[in-house]
Amino acid sequence: MNSIFARKCDTEYFDIIDNMSQVSLGKKLVNYLMDAGISGYTPVILCIGTDRATGDCLGPLVGSKLQGYNSRYKVVGDLKAPVHALNLRQTLDLIYSKVANPFIIAIDASLGHPKHIGRITLSNCPIAPGKGVKKKLPAVGDVSITGVVNIAGQNPTLLQNTRLYVVMQLAECIAEALKFSIDYLEDI
Repeated sequence: MNSIFARKCDTEYFDIIDNMSQVSLGKKLVNYLMDAGISGYTPVILCIGTDRATGDCLGPLVGSKLQGYNSRYKVVGDLKAPVHALNLRQTLDLIYSKVANPFIIAIDASLGHPKHIGRITLSNCPIAPGKGVKKKLPAVGDVSITGVVNIAGQNPTLLQNTRLYVVMQLAECIAEALKFSIDYLEDI
């Protein structure tokens, strides 16, 4: 991982109920990427999750929406070839061995407080995939985006009992925000 952010971690929330959330998220993402000097990196959008659990398919849905959108931004993880707990380490090894100077934008579903369901977080810190379901996986991302799909708790079926509508709305907002920021950065 690049150590480009020497400052403390900042995390912001964006509510999908707000019709302008994808623009707000996109603008803030542009700021993070410009602060990082993204032009000196190869951007990799790493979409984490599996299509085998409704709540965990956020990353693959976003990846599928972004495949082929912009050749400069490498999209890893979609519904056809998901990146999940069993292949995350191998995928990271592949990214760092095949991609010159990668800058990873990590995307994953998360569990949280009931009032945060349907919100998106954007952070200039890595995420800990699998943390909500007690998995020990490597932290990943120079910038991270999560969608809060359900409440945090001890129930192992939370991800299977997540409303698909919420996941689809989060995926659409995140994908559109990423497209906004990609287009903006290509124009400057």
